[in-house]
Amino acid sequence: MGTNTAHTTHTPDSAPRRDFLILTAQAMGAVGAGALIWPFVDSMNPSAEVLALASTEVDIGAIAEGQEIKVMWRGKPVFIRHRTAKNIEEAKAVNIAELRDPETDDARVKKGKENWLVMVGVCTHLGCVPIGSGGGDYDGWFCPCHGSHYDSAGRIRKGPAPKNLVVPPYEFVSDTKVKIG
Repeated sequence: MGTNTAHTTHTPDSAPRRDFLILTAQAMGAVGAGALIWPFVDSMNPSAEVLALASTEVDIGAIAEGQEIKVMWRGKPVFIRHRTAKNIEEAKAVNIAELRDPETDDARVKKGKENWLVMVGVCTHLGCVPIGSGGGDYDGWFCPCHGSHYDSAGRIRKGPAPKNLVVPPYEFVSDTKVKIG
């Protein structure tokens, strides 16, 4: 009669070796997971085109008083209007308490450069592009899609738009150049 006993041999070195193999396998798994996830994370970074357009300089020297131009910045139209004295006077005369999105004319322009208005040309209602050059009822911009009227300072005065046209970050780098962004 023989005894059948399970016999395993444990050497004193097997436990540290097993721990090392487990840690190595886990580390390799983490590196592999990182290698798989990195392209997805990297795809969320802005494209080269967007980074190139993070800021743009515009020559405004040729824009006559009363005229406006449209330039593209970060894929959006930006209106730059050389306002007349009448435009400025109208904008300053508005009773701020009557505005849906109360904002003074001085808050929307740079001090000393009140004759220049720079705004993102996207209607705040549903993202349409308003018609400029004195369009609408307030000598400003009109969005024909849904009937929003903006005044000569780009403030919403009539229609469904909830907010004023957005003023992007900008600065004058010279008397004839403005940097947007």
